[in-house]
Amino acid sequence: MHKGKARVFFWGITAALAGFIFGFDTVVISGAEQAIQEVWELSSAMHGLAVSMALWGTVAGALLGGWPAARYGRKPTLTCIGLLYLLSALGSAFAPEVYTFMIARFVGGIGVGVCTVAAPMYISEIAPAEYRGRLTGLFQFNIVFGILVAYGSNALLADVGAAPWRWMLGVEAIPAFIYFVLCFTLPESPRWLIVHRGEREPARQVFAQIYPEWTAEDLERQVDEVEASAVKLDRPEKFFTARLFTPISLAFLIAFFNQLSGINAVLYFAPRIFAMTGLEAQAALLQSVGIGVTNLIFTFVGLWLIDRLGRRSLLYIGSAGYIASLGLTAWAFHTETYAIVPACIFAFIAAHAVGQGAVIWVFISEIFPNRNRSAGQTLGSSTHWVFAALLTLLFPVMTDTFAPVFIFGFFCFMMCLQLLWVKLAVPETKGITLEEMQRKLGIEP
Repeated sequence: MHKGKARVFFWGITAALAGFIFGFDTVVISGAEQAIQEVWELSSAMHGLAVSMALWGTVAGALLGGWPAARYGRKPTLTCIGLLYLLSALGSAFAPEVYTFMIARFVGGIGVGVCTVAAPMYISEIAPAEYRGRLTGLFQFNIVFGILVAYGSNALLADVGAAPWRWMLGVEAIPAFIYFVLCFTLPESPRWLIVHRGEREPARQVFAQIYPEWTAEDLERQVDEVEASAVKLDRPEKFFTARLFTPISLAFLIAFFNQLSGINAVLYFAPRIFAMTGLEAQAALLQSVGIGVTNLIFTFVGLWLIDRLGRRSLLYIGSAGYIASLGLTAWAFHTETYAIVPACIFAFIAAHAVGQGAVIWVFISEIFPNRNRSAGQTLGSSTHWVFAALLTLLFPVMTDTFAPVFIFGFFCFMMCLQLLWVKLAVPETKGITLEEMQRKLGIEP
């Protein structure tokens, strides 16, 4: 690995650590949610609100995250995320009542939302085209690694002290602090420096670190190409225009279908779902660790394939896996063949990891022009999190109201629609520069 590639990999993995804490923060609640409901005697509706509060913070963070990333830069935005994570971990662990707990979870959610805007965008802007998918995919890998660590941490801390759930939530402070410190080693995105600050020389110096083998002429050509892709306008440009209809629709729909698969319901309420099959609480918690292991293994597969088969092919594979696993899960609950439910859920997680999980953050970060990337990433992330929050808020009520066959049958139907959308509308984005992608989608500078 030459120096430039090693350097970019280090920067990418550092930015992607925000994804590790994202995965840990959002899923660690699965081991604590039933204890929290019991300790504070919460109704189903209030319980759903408390568990989903981090996701409502994520919605706010995703909606707002494009603004600091565009105005102040990718690096300062990523650094501030670490502080939000740290405050959330400590506030959740020491919350004396449910309202303080919800505020702390909301603060962490803001960090998650901003992270899903800033981290993939930053990585895509520093990564060479030939391995941009794998490098940006490190964000997703860190998410699922954080999920696995959270499930394992929950299992290990299940019997610690009088209130194990406080330890489960508080341990997040350790990776949050490490991530915050490492962010100071990052350079600013060269594309942000050119497009938002007009600073050609600092951008050229960053490109020289990314491509140490390039000549001065190569570097100047790269700076010129980025500058040409973001011609300054005489007046502010609206985001929702016919010019950007294609990337806007693609970003919205990939995020919409991601959540209508039911992925967050499974990740957040895995012990509860397994308990529906008759598993004891401890066994259900250990089965949840199996979800984390499956997610990690098949995320490796997705990252290995994303720059080989391409984004569109992985969405095909994932859609087929979704349909088969969700359909079988619905059938198993309908026929009371509960023994196959854990295997079906693991297959569902595998399909997600190879397909939507590997693709979503890479794809959204690739399809918008340089000057619209912050707004585009905000649209995709906020769409994702609005539906994630709604699903998490409503899932406890759904399980009280509907039989599991109808819930998983609905998710299966939505994945049939996703398969149709991939076939009819999704372009391939692998192996071309961000500026070439802009031309491929017919977006004029």
